[in-house]
Amino acid sequence: MDLSSLLEALSLREKRCIAFCGAGGKTSAMFRLGRALGGAVILSNTAHLAQAQCSLADRVYFIEQAKDVPGFKRRLPDGLTLITGPVGERERTRGLSGEVFRRVLDLAIQWKAPFLVEADGARGLPLKAPAAWEPPIPAEADAVIVVAGLSGLGQPLTDVWVYRPEDFGRLANLQSGEPIHGAALAQVLLHPEGGQKNIPAGAGKLALLNQRDSFMMGDSELNQLIQGLLGGFDGVVVASLHGAGVDGRPAEIVSLHRPMAGVVLAAGAGERLGKPKPLLLWDGVPLVRRAAETALNAGLDPVMVVCGAYSEEVVMALQGLPVRLVRNDRWKDGQGSSVGAGVRELLKEGRCGGAIFLLADQPFVDREVIQALVHRHATTLEAVIAPRVKGQRTNPVLFDRRTFSDLAILTGAAGGRQVMDRWPPAFLEWEDESLLIDIDTLEDYQKYQPME
Repeated sequence: MDLSSLLEALSLREKRCIAFCGAGGKTSAMFRLGRALGGAVILSNTAHLAQAQCSLADRVYFIEQAKDVPGFKRRLPDGLTLITGPVGERERTRGLSGEVFRRVLDLAIQWKAPFLVEADGARGLPLKAPAAWEPPIPAEADAVIVVAGLSGLGQPLTDVWVYRPEDFGRLANLQSGEPIHGAALAQVLLHPEGGQKNIPAGAGKLALLNQRDSFMMGDSELNQLIQGLLGGFDGVVVASLHGAGVDGRPAEIVSLHRPMAGVVLAAGAGERLGKPKPLLLWDGVPLVRRAAETALNAGLDPVMVVCGAYSEEVVMALQGLPVRLVRNDRWKDGQGSSVGAGVRELLKEGRCGGAIFLLADQPFVDREVIQALVHRHATTLEAVIAPRVKGQRTNPVLFDRRTFSDLAILTGAAGGRQVMDRWPPAFLEWEDESLLIDIDTLEDYQKYQPME
């Protein structure tokens, strides 16, 4: 996955002002992102910026007063234009504020240029906690990227690894010298006085876990950290961004994690079976409830169940589960209408990065295949991903958010297959042949029903 794919997936090209705070690679991330945006990009800072880092831009303006901000009467030149304050003590430029900052923002708006702002300082350390006056995130920011360096995990809580370790320890409930674990970092990043501090209301929030190549702990702890952060961020990026691109090392985007929805299709009448399939008992549990529980146990959020022919009975079968019910009054039009109904409901919220569609009549779908689909999507951002068993495509199928506009208008019996001409599926090879089984007839139900 490259930075351009990340920009598109998170709609960052549409943002007016993107601010970077935290520690562990803010400057590298800002310059890398600026290069990936292409064209003319304006960079600035509201916190100190090392003078040596200014050379990473194509041109630099050291500004003290608003009247000194360049006008660029003909055109804003392509590349990275850095507008920063004068050089002060410790060979650092001062951050912009007030009228000067507003003038630079107006310049970006005038030329319709992306505006990236470094809004924090960490003295080059991988982790930090903000002081009372930090971070100076501009109120105009409509996206904030909170950076943390994974190289700090597993290390002792000292000023060798953490900028302002006393504040970090207070937020994380850690004592000086104790090892920093993933749960502690999550606690700091989710804390209103930590990673959530001073983020403008309504701004998009992205956590960037940088320095993946220096992460010495296991994948399990990293996954727990990611899942925890999704409760407070719109997305979590795992990456290795170094040197702002000037040393020849590529920007490695390891994965992008966003909430993944689950949509259980349970609106049909089950005419071939002669009775409502979603309500058939499987190991003592209605099939629709089994599918919803599987989706929940796999970490899908939100989980929606589309009902139609037997809505009241399906609602009763799902009692006590944290799922959302979507009623499809046009269920007779076929599975496509249920897919469309579920997606139209998902479009009302912007958090989820895609959805996995499950059929109530496939009782052998388990959490392992769902989580494998989610992991594949996080590392590739492929538009459609389907399991394939011995050369045969099967369900459940994952659809990336960019397919939603096509899915939302579906009708007919073919369901999501109707969009696969435009969005050809990628395949997740799967060994378990039971994934091919669905319950279409009474004979199927009797044949595959678990033995008591």
